[in-house]
Amino acid sequence: MIKVDQIKLSVFEKESKLIDIVAKKLRINSADIKDYSILKKSVDARKKPDVFFVYSIVVTVASDLEKKIIAKSKKDNNINLYKNIVYAIPKATKKVESPIVIGAGPAGLFAAYILALNNMNPIVIERGKKVEDRTKDILAFWETGVLNTASNVQFGEGGAGTFSDGKLNTLVNDKLGRNKFVLETFVKFGAPANILYDYKPHIGTDILKIVIANMRNEIINLGGTFLFDTKVEDFIIEDGSIKGVMASGKKYTSDNVILAIGHSARDTFKCLFDKGIHMEAKDFAVGFRIEHPQEMISRVMYDNAFEKLEPAPYKLATNLDNGRGVYSFCMCPGGFVVNSSSEENKLVVNGMSYSKRDSKNANSAIVVSVGEREFDKTNPLSGIEYQRSIEAAAFKAGSGLIPQQLYADFKQHKLSSTYGAFSSETKGKTSFGMLSDIFSQDIYQSIIDAMGTFGSKIKGFDRDDAILSGVESRTSSPVRINRNELFQSNIAGLYPCGEGAGYAGGITSAAMDGIKVAEAVISNINI
Repeated sequence: MIKVDQIKLSVFEKESKLIDIVAKKLRINSADIKDYSILKKSVDARKKPDVFFVYSIVVTVASDLEKKIIAKSKKDNNINLYKNIVYAIPKATKKVESPIVIGAGPAGLFAAYILALNNMNPIVIERGKKVEDRTKDILAFWETGVLNTASNVQFGEGGAGTFSDGKLNTLVNDKLGRNKFVLETFVKFGAPANILYDYKPHIGTDILKIVIANMRNEIINLGGTFLFDTKVEDFIIEDGSIKGVMASGKKYTSDNVILAIGHSARDTFKCLFDKGIHMEAKDFAVGFRIEHPQEMISRVMYDNAFEKLEPAPYKLATNLDNGRGVYSFCMCPGGFVVNSSSEENKLVVNGMSYSKRDSKNANSAIVVSVGEREFDKTNPLSGIEYQRSIEAAAFKAGSGLIPQQLYADFKQHKLSSTYGAFSSETKGKTSFGMLSDIFSQDIYQSIIDAMGTFGSKIKGFDRDDAILSGVESRTSSPVRINRNELFQSNIAGLYPCGEGAGYAGGITSAAMDGIKVAEAVISNINI
C-alpha cells in the first residue's frame, strides 16, 4: 500500500474526484488503483477565500506497479510506503483474582475492556449511575436545580467527557496503535466511521451515551462486573501492598486495583492522601466559558465556504508578559454551556455539543494557567481547595444559577442586565452576576489582555456582547498521583490512571492511559 499526503480538494468539489487527483499525483491511470481509503482529512483555510480539504490517502495497486511508483517518487516526501499499525492486545499467562477498576470513565472502561478481553473478569466500581439513569438525573438537575452529588455531569458511567463535545483528538505520540484502537473500538460500539480519519474527530453527547452503554454490555458479556451507585470509601493496604477496597460498606479483595477516579473525586483524593499514597499538587487552568454566534465564527474561519462545512472550531493561545498562559479550551462548535456542578453550593460550567453541533452558538473556555501564585503547592490538596473557593464564589454570584456577564460589562465591573445581539445557549438556568469579582486582579487582567489578542486573530471575538459564564475550573486534575515505571503508586498493586491521576487530558488520552495501565497489570502478573 502507498500513502499519499497533502492531497487538496476544494470544499466545493465532490470527494469522488479524489481518486483521479491521487492517480495524477502518482502518474498512473485511475484504473490502476484497486482500492483506496482516507487516512486523514482536515480543512485548510489559510488562504481564504480558497478553502480546501486536505487528505492523506492510502491506495492499493499491483505489487510490481507499487515498486515502480516508490522508486520514481524517492524525492517526494508526500509519497511513501504505508505500514498499517495494528494494536497488539497483550495476553495474560496467569490467572489471578479479578482486578478492581475504580471509575467508569474512558480510562476505567478501556482498562476494564483490555482486562476482560483476557478473561480476567474485572470488577468496575462506579459511584454514579449507568449512563441511561445518569442522563435522567442530569436533565432533572438542569430543569430543577436539584443536584444529585453522586450522579451528575462529573460522576457516572462515561465520566465527565460524556456530557461534553465528545472530542477525540489527542496530541499523544502513539507508535503502537493505541489511538487507532480506541477510535476503532468506539466505531465498533456505535460511533460514526468518520472519526477514524477526521483531523478533529468528535462523537457528540447523544451518540457517545450509546457507545458507552454498548461497551459496558460487551465487558459484561466477557465476564466483567459493574457495580453502580457504589462508592469506594477506603483502601485495604497490608505490608505496602493493596489488598482490596471497601465500597458502600462491603469489602472487595484484589491484589490489583486501578485508580481511574476522574479529577472531581475530591473525597477519594483526601482518602488516598490520608492513607499515605504519594501525590503532589499540579498546575491547571481556570476561567470562564465564552459564547459567540456560531455563524460569526464560521464566517471568520472559513469565509464564504462556511455553508459547505461543519460549524467551525477554533484554537487560541497567548503567553502574557506577566508569565501567564491564556488559551481556549474544550471548544464546542454549535454547542451549549452546561451546569456541571458536583458539590452543594458550588458552581462549575463546561461545554457540550450534540453530534450535529446545531446550536446557534459556539462556546469555549477561556482559561488562565494557575499554580503557586494561587495555592500552596507543597500541600497536594491545595489546588482542590482553590477550585472549591472559586466555585463557591460563582454559586454566590449567580444565586445558585449559572452566573453570566457580557464582556463589555466584565471589563467595566458592571452587572449585566440584558443580552446583546444574541442570547445564550445553556443547559441549566442562568442569572446575571459579577464574574469580574471572582478571580484575583491578576487573573482578571490576564483575561482582558488575552481577549484583545484573540480579537486580533478572530474578528469579533472580543465583541462587547460576547457572553461569559462561570466558572470553568475542571480543565485538568489539580493533583498528580505519583506512579513508577511499573505504573504503580508507592503502594504495590495500586495503579493511578487517567485524567484524575494527572496522566491524561481528554477522552482519547485517558482511554489510551487506561490501556497502558491494563498492559502494566498484565505484564506484572505475567512475571
